[in-house]
Amino acid sequence: MAKKAVKTVEETVEERSPLFEAARKVLLASMGAVALTQEEADKFVKKLVERGEIAEKDARKLLREVQDKRKKGASELDKRLEEALDRLSVPTKADIEALGEKIAALTEKVDELKKA
Repeated sequence: MAKKAVKTVEETVEERSPLFEAARKVLLASMGAVALTQEEADKFVKKLVERGEIAEKDARKLLREVQDKRKKGASELDKRLEEALDRLSVPTKADIEALGEKIAALTEKVDELKKA
């Protein structure tokens, strides 16, 4: 009987897995876009310095500002993703592990009651 409960938890995880995978892919794609944008910004600023259009000190300041905004955007994206997953009631790894522990404890109790 306990094995059936374990299967149900695993089936629930598998059912939500496509949604989780889609969210994961979106997150990874956005991170790739951010990395590409950072590389393009670096190249662009480097060209401006080479042409003498901005000073190297200003270039470093500009790149630092871009990096700070990128980090802020990434943390905001993380926050929004967590909120979306919470709204969709996607269980965390810790939630699933806690359920597994409860099932194991209940299985032991059932086995004890069967022996009694």
